Amino acid sequence: MMPAARESLLDAAYTALARRPWSAVRMVDVAAAAGVSRQTLYNEFGSKDGLARALVRREADGYLAGVERALTAHADPRDRLTATAEWTTLSARENALVRAMLTGCWNERLPAPPLAAVPSSSPVPAQRRADGPLPSPADFVHLVRDRAVAALAGPGPARADTADLARSCELVIRLALSCVVAPSPEDGVAELVRGALHRQPVP
Repeated sequence: MMPAARESLLDAAYTALARRPWSAVRMVDVAAAAGVSRQTLYNEFGSKDGLARALVRREADGYLAGVERALTAHADPRDRLTATAEWTTLSARENALVRAMLTGCWNERLPAPPLAAVPSSSPVPAQRRADGPLPSPADFVHLVRDRAVAALAGPGPARADTADLARSCELVIRLALSCVVAPSPEDGVAELVRGALHRQPVP
């Protein structure tokens, strides 16, 4: 199957999930909405559980891609970290799957695939990746922290202050996650991050 068709199926599944609980989402309806046969859907994902894993994997990738964009959107390192925190809270507010992944709080409306890898015999590379381990909330903290350190420290040999930078980056993502769990007023996360970074070692 072409990657575009796989994306269409995932889009259809995401749209269906916005309208009804995952337990009520039917494979036949997802296939029809994407304009493919139900057999094609099963060939691509293997099962409804496989579709769920692929959907969660895609939303995780989308969140992390947004982190990468935020980390290159400004010249000032503190503005980059602030943008990353804002993207995190925005994503969690607008995407229930991202919120569940970042917090570990899955409600009964959502698919909740196990984070551990599952046996995969899929001939589809993208599905084999989806069948691999899914990131936990702690994994996301480390993934975002490490991306931020790489973006801010720049190329070249490791610097002596990288450990301090890593702590500052981790502080930012943990502040953002606290605002996901306990939402702050408009622009609240940006104000918190700027205040926290005021005395933090950031290049």
